[in-house]
Amino acid sequence: MFTGGGLRSSDTDWLANFNRANRKIEQTSSSPVWSAILGRCPRCAGGRLFTGYLKISEACDNCNLGFSAHDAGDGPVVPVMLIVGPVVAGSSFWLEFSIQPSLWLHMVIWPPLILILCLGLLRPFKAIFIGVQFKFRSVNGEFPDSDDFQK
Repeated sequence: MFTGGGLRSSDTDWLANFNRANRKIEQTSSSPVWSAILGRCPRCAGGRLFTGYLKISEACDNCNLGFSAHDAGDGPVVPVMLIVGPVVAGSSFWLEFSIQPSLWLHMVIWPPLILILCLGLLRPFKAIFIGVQFKFRSVNGEFPDSDDFQK
């Protein structure tokens, strides 16, 4: 039994309590990705993920999880473009070859549709990216120990 200097059990109790509380908070949410899609904190599903339409909160109101490291960047833009582009291009070709409308009708229909589809899909895709980052702990290229991994 080691009795020399070092940490006493009272010095590390706060850390054990903190880890226990975090595990309890993490287990309350069934899926971090689904919580993020709903605009909630991926850890506790209680706090807000977004402060604006696309602006991420600094931290969760409920569990104080910092969102500064969980940034999706430009990642969600690519799948949105890959979805909206073919939908609009295919629809515009279909409209052109089926009824052959004038050019002004194309200019009235497609820009608003592109804007609505892109803005409608961008927030959920950004939330998906943040939820997946939290679930697999891939922040700053660091991965968790096997004990901390959440399935």
